[in-house]
Amino acid sequence: MTDTDPTLARRLGYTADDKVVIINCDDLGSSNAANDAVFAALRRGSATSTTLMVPCPWARQAAVEVATTGDLDVGVHLTLTSEWEGYRWRPVSPAPSLRDAEGCFPRTIEAVWATAALDEVRRELRAQIDLALAWGVDVTHLDSHMGTMQLDQRYTDLYRELATDYDLPLRLSGRDTEPFVGYGFRDAAEADGIVAPDHLIVGMGPVVLEELGRLRPGVTEVFFHPAADGAELRALAPDAATRVDDAVALAPGGAVDRLLAAAGAVRISYRPLRDLQRSARG
Repeated sequence: MTDTDPTLARRLGYTADDKVVIINCDDLGSSNAANDAVFAALRRGSATSTTLMVPCPWARQAAVEVATTGDLDVGVHLTLTSEWEGYRWRPVSPAPSLRDAEGCFPRTIEAVWATAALDEVRRELRAQIDLALAWGVDVTHLDSHMGTMQLDQRYTDLYRELATDYDLPLRLSGRDTEPFVGYGFRDAAEADGIVAPDHLIVGMGPVVLEELGRLRPGVTEVFFHPAADGAELRALAPDAATRVDDAVALAPGGAVDRLLAAAGAVRISYRPLRDLQRSARG
């Protein structure tokens, strides 16, 4: 890199060798158990950011708490699937092609890609972002539940469109994943003036902690799915134990704190990325 083409870390005020980390909690609003654990991780634990699943039953309660607190870093977890068996959610717009026989979102990303009309997807996702804003959430970024917007070029193009129109950073995987995905989404995002972390740690449970122990220089996002243990979580989530483990890992002095300290990492939220993007785009 030249001085006229600095790394993202340098553009944010760090050195190119610094390990800068966003610790995101996905699935805010998916349940009361998720809300309790996410807010605990943001206020007392290791987390620096979260993303709200606007169509889910506990999203409004989460938004009220976010608006009341006023200083939390919250994005929108763009949602087009409802994957669990006994606990499901529906689009916030009419979107007939995004409803299965039960009237809920499809269970898989493949079903979305096969049956959804892209214009209805666009309207639905705009409705989710607009509703979060109407609830008083100062949206800092966009990401995608189950990666639906990140693995099909039609949807990635729409993902970039939304980021451009709302002037928000995106969760994107790193350049080393482009051969797997099959197209150059990083260059396309940069051409649009969209800011995204350099690296993304994907997974749940121990695999995330293992990757966090091997941080690379640059800006990395790692996401967890914390939830508080209890009857609600055990009844709705087949991966309840992993979500409880994530909550423990994010607790003060827990595994995440220890790994970041060992790596000499700097923790940030998505807000500096949003500020950088909006400043550069004018």
